[in-house]
Amino acid sequence: MDNPRKLALLSLVKSDTQECYSNIEINTVLSRAKLEKSDAGLYTLLYLGVTEKRMLLDHIIGKHSKTPVEKIDVETLNAIRLGLYQLIFTDRIPDYSAVDESVSLCPKRSRGFANAILRSFLRAGKKIDLPSEKWTRLSIEYSVPIELINLLRDSYGDDACEKIIAFEDRGNELSIRVNTLVSSTEELMAELKKMGYEPRKSKYADDIIKCNAPISEIKGFIDTGKAFIQDESSRICSKAVGAKAGDRVADVCACPGGKTFSMAIDMENKGEIFASDLHKNKLSLIEKGAKRLGIDIVSVREQNAKERKEEYLSCFDKVLCDVPCSGLGVILKKPDIKYKSIDSITSLPQIQYDILSNCSAYVKVGGTLVYSTCTICRAENESNILRFLEENDGFVPVDFQMGEVKSQNGMYTFLPHITGTDGFFVAKLKRVK
Repeated sequence: MDNPRKLALLSLVKSDTQECYSNIEINTVLSRAKLEKSDAGLYTLLYLGVTEKRMLLDHIIGKHSKTPVEKIDVETLNAIRLGLYQLIFTDRIPDYSAVDESVSLCPKRSRGFANAILRSFLRAGKKIDLPSEKWTRLSIEYSVPIELINLLRDSYGDDACEKIIAFEDRGNELSIRVNTLVSSTEELMAELKKMGYEPRKSKYADDIIKCNAPISEIKGFIDTGKAFIQDESSRICSKAVGAKAGDRVADVCACPGGKTFSMAIDMENKGEIFASDLHKNKLSLIEKGAKRLGIDIVSVREQNAKERKEEYLSCFDKVLCDVPCSGLGVILKKPDIKYKSIDSITSLPQIQYDILSNCSAYVKVGGTLVYSTCTICRAENESNILRFLEENDGFVPVDFQMGEVKSQNGMYTFLPHITGTDGFFVAKLKRVK
């Protein structure tokens, strides 16, 4: 069997030395490694945990090391990070084991160095000294770069910013979208109860089940097409489209396909959905997913959503633009996102606006246009919609409500610490001329 700590170290080194997305890395490692369920959980915990707490861990290392953190080789540094993470954030791993296992992962030349740092931290009683200045302290404590904190402060104010960065409750619940073409919420909840779990119906959508089961335990539901994983915010987005049987729908940035599938189910598998994406290699995900779910109204195509398709003009009853974004709403699931430079976000609003403007022409008069992102950055969200409405008098906002979610001026921002969902933004517009 593979060593979960060693695998976590390799993934952390990979993340530090090359472009690597944590969710893809985890899926790749777990699909290839030989691990017991408990070890798979430990690998995921350590890799995501160290990634999430990296700034705090490096701050601690800096307090106990004579060598500057930036001068420590990447393998040794990540082994020390792993040790500190286990000492601070796990309660089932004995201190001696956390230290010994982490030191053994280091190159022989640096094992004494790593051991000294970890032992020094233990001798200090695991005390963590943080700066006194509030925002510098919070930046280190929650491992959120100060430039991202400033962006959130500008968008939401100091109080909300603090709550956003302090929210760490991932919970252990899955969000399961029921395929009502072949099953029902009640049926799947009954099956989950028989398996010893405590499922509950979402307060936002009747066809979403929240459950404390690990994904490996519901694999049977997924493989047989009874359900798929979809966050509540994503489900509300697809529901806001209002797709119904017989509609012609375009999902212009569709991969990996969750919203496409949800809309097809809403349509009772009657009508047409054109699912397109810039990345041809990802389209097979939609094709395979649709087949597994028994959906046959979806056709996929490679397409740049910024490029005009004359044959699509005024062609669709509903158009969904779930545009590429900074992903700041899903940093609890993908903590590596928060370390990206804010400068990398600056070009996104124009790209998003170009997609929205181009694809709005595909909507029939009287039809619906929905714009969404998985970010809480206002420049990518409200600012784009307000600009679009100012420059396009043929569209008006349409309010929507699902459970406790109620839009204002056709827009709603999901903030995780309030809704318990991914961070997300949805805007619904109607073409009137």
